[in-house]
Amino acid sequence: MQSTPRTLVAGRIDSIALLRHYLQTLAFCLAISAFQYFASPDKPYQVPLVYSLCIGSATWAIIDLGRLAFPRDPETGWPRGVAALLLALTGIAGGFFIGTFAADSWFGWSSWQQSPAQMRVSLLVAVLAGVAICYYFYAQGKSHYLQDQMQRAQRQATEARLKLLETQLEPHMLFNTLANLRVLIKSDPARAQQMLDHLIAYLRATLGASRASEHALQTEFERLRDYLALMAVRMGARLQYTLDLPPELSNHPVPTLLLQPLVENSIRHGLEPKVEGGSIEVSARREGDWLTLEVSDTGVGVKAGIDGTPAGGFGVAQVRERLATAYGNQCTLEFIAPSEGGTRATLRFPYKDPATATVRSGAP
Repeated sequence: MQSTPRTLVAGRIDSIALLRHYLQTLAFCLAISAFQYFASPDKPYQVPLVYSLCIGSATWAIIDLGRLAFPRDPETGWPRGVAALLLALTGIAGGFFIGTFAADSWFGWSSWQQSPAQMRVSLLVAVLAGVAICYYFYAQGKSHYLQDQMQRAQRQATEARLKLLETQLEPHMLFNTLANLRVLIKSDPARAQQMLDHLIAYLRATLGASRASEHALQTEFERLRDYLALMAVRMGARLQYTLDLPPELSNHPVPTLLLQPLVENSIRHGLEPKVEGGSIEVSARREGDWLTLEVSDTGVGVKAGIDGTPAGGFGVAQVRERLATAYGNQCTLEFIAPSEGGTRATLRFPYKDPATATVRSGAP
């Protein structure tokens, strides 16, 4: 008698859902038969049990299978309008008569020989139980629909928030790069031209991924490679970098523009203030049920705040917020700044099997 929108899957009957509905109906029947037995303990429990199971099964078959022949309301899974009421009344009445006939055949007697008062009580119990069960399944179907809508709205809100954070990060990086380019145009036009070429390549790759709230980890590393090549033009031999991505993690989904703010932070606060420059290493590894991403540098180090967040750093704050938006409390962002210099940022969040994970689009 359950009537949720989940009974049909991709236009096919979901037999598992129908079985689940039937088992729920049987549970109701057992409760009703127990109530009848306690009301009349002088009669054997077998009698109300068989009648309740037969009537409930017949009612379930008429309603839960019969409703599949009607157009359904997506909010409840029931037929629309008057058809739902007629189906429920037909199921309750038909289930009572068919179930009573089946139980009579089981015991070898006729219930129709009872007194009118007994018949009225039996019919009243069947009607009240049928109405209660129908309402329960109707309300459960609507509850499932509302839960699905709420989860969808939450996913869309999360994706919109990630896109908003990305739109804040992109100009931040672009303005820094253009400021550096302006300096190079005067001091070294050839390197400025090379830097402009890398910038165009980076923006082209970024524009291609701008419609997704997630992408493969390999794509994230490719964008980092473009960005670091761009920075290497400006810093020359003062910047060395290593990207370490195991092949088995290349398709793991991550929020877009997740690691670049950390790399930018390492360059701006760690390597640029150091006369001889230094190196940056970006790595990914799996640790049990967790994916660990790490950005470390050999710069001058970053003074950390009380909560481990580097002082200042717009991009770092955005990374922390992007992680919280995408993974809730199932993530950590840890900064370690040794006294001898350098900084290591470590991100951890749940590992997803790339074979089953899907990349979410930013479009609703």
